[in-house]
Parts: sequence; C-alpha cells; structure tokens
Amino acid sequence: MQLLNATATLGLGLALCSSTMAFAAEPITPIEAPTDVDAAKAEIGKQLFFDPRLSKSGFLSCNSCHNLSMGGADNLPSSVGHAWHQGPINSPTVLNSAYNLAQFWDGRAADLQEQAAGPIANPGEMAQPHNVALEVIASIPGYVESFSNSYGDDRIDLERVTEVIAEFERTLVTPNSRFDQWLTGNKQAITEEELEGYQLFKGNGCAGCHNGPAVGATLYQKMGLVKAYETDNPALGRYAVTGRDSDRMVFKVPTLRNIELTYPYFHDGKVSTLEEAVQIMGEIQLGRRFSESDTAKIVAFLKTLTGEQPDFALPQLPPSTPATPHPQPFGP
Repeated sequence: MQLLNATATLGLGLALCSSTMAFAAEPITPIEAPTDVDAAKAEIGKQLFFDPRLSKSGFLSCNSCHNLSMGGADNLPSSVGHAWHQGPINSPTVLNSAYNLAQFWDGRAADLQEQAAGPIANPGEMAQPHNVALEVIASIPGYVESFSNSYGDDRIDLERVTEVIAEFERTLVTPNSRFDQWLTGNKQAITEEELEGYQLFKGNGCAGCHNGPAVGATLYQKMGLVKAYETDNPALGRYAVTGRDSDRMVFKVPTLRNIELTYPYFHDGKVSTLEEAVQIMGEIQLGRRFSESDTAKIVAFLKTLTGEQPDFALPQLPPSTPATPHPQPFGP
C-alpha cells in the first residue's frame, strides 16, 4: 500500500511538473489574481473608483475613463475630461495594471497608488484640487466610518485615499483566458488557427516585448523601432519624464490582455482595428509585412487573451450630507 501511494504521489508530481514546465517554456505565462488583498480597503477603493464626487464637476469618476464594462478603458481615441477637455493620449486599460512596471504611457508614476492621485487634480481630467477632494470625502459619514474601521482612526488624507483605490485596482485581474487554459494543459482550449497565430506571434519576434503574465507592460520600447511611426499626437513618451533625446517616442509596452476590448489602439488611439494594429506593428517594429492570412491568425490568437472580467456589484456610494459642496456644472 505504501508503495502504491508513493507511486501515485510520484505520478501526480511528475504530471504537475510536466504541466508547469510546459508553460514555463513559453514566453507568456498564466495570469493570476492576487491572494493578499485587504478586502476592507479594496471595498473603500471600489466606492471611490466609482464616486464622481472626487471630481470638480461631480460627473466624472475613475470609471469614466477606465470603464470596467469596456475592458477597463473607454474606447475613445482620448478621454473627455473636465470642461469637455480632450486629453492628448489614449486611456490605457486599468485591468491587470498591477502588473505594469510603472503607470501611464510614459511611466511617470511608479505604481498604482502614485497614479491614483494624478487624475483627481489634473485640470484636464477630474480637475479637483486634492485638498477639496479630501474635504468632500471627509464630510461623508459613510467614508469616515469605513476609513476608521479599516485604519483604526478617522484620518482621511491623500495617502490613504490613493492606497485604497490602488488596493481595489489590484483586484482587477482577468485570469482564465482560453490561452491560459491552453498554457495549463487544456490543448482543446484554442483552435488550430489560433495556435498558428501564436506560433507566428512568437516566430516573428512579437513576444520579445509582449511576454510574461500581462503579455507586455514590463519594459519601455521605442514606437517606430525600425520605421518611424507617423502621428500628429504631441505625446513624446519617456522624453517628457527624463528629458533625454533617446527617450523620444519611447513608451511603456502595453499589455495585450483583453486587447480585443480596448480599441482604439496605440498611445494616440489612431487605429481602430486589431488587424491594422498588427500590420502596423509588424512594419514599424519588426520590419515585416504580414499577409492577410497571417494577420488574421495573429488576431485570432490575440482574442484568446481575453480573460474573465471583474465580477462584482456596483457599490452603494455613501450618501452626501449638507456639508458636502454641491457639484459644479460640467464646465470651468
């Protein structure tokens, strides 16, 4: 009996090892949701993510530009902010953003917490000075109670507000895509065409930048590595952060997770279809011209990267009190 148990254990161990080695050899690895989330803080962050009272107009929330029903983006070339201001750059998805090496296209924010502070006070986005946003939150008894329960006191400051928003955003992971299922052993999870697309994706060098659990998001790369990318968008990428000429048009490589949902594409939102995006990237980054057939196969593969979308009920926002400033019109 002991011998049989040992044999069974060894067989199971070899099977698990074989499965692990199978996807470990691939440039893309399965993505997994975090297991160390502070649920209480994440719940406050979820409420704030959807709360338009963080904005000057009282109409805009984080979800306005990072809509969780639309792949964590807004499907616009560039987002519309306060006073109908249209920003200079495409809104990246918030889904799986915890895997980014830094936040924003130019990487100017080190992490999710630092990023969360930016749009609130940005005059072209939510346009609410931080001190005013904090006064609004502190005037709402429901938030005061939640922060007190989570932190042990009722202090509400920018560090705590951005921390809870970041904690919620850490939960926005999209596991169990069909491609993840294929990686972990279910060889029926993708079609022959999709598998051929993956082989083309690897064989042509796409995986050199788009790899790991997020299929990207872990390095910066020049947009137009082989051939200049033509755009009238004013964004200059990392140059705006570093001031180095070598960083002109260098952007954070985006995640390809859920890419079929997050059109239009590129930092300027110039391209509306995955087919065109694949062909342009092949030409300007790899010096290759993909045929229509190869393009269709690569696009088919990319669609297998759509995972399970965040599943939660919209939060019940704490009601305002008379002390809360009345929202200003959606204007200056």
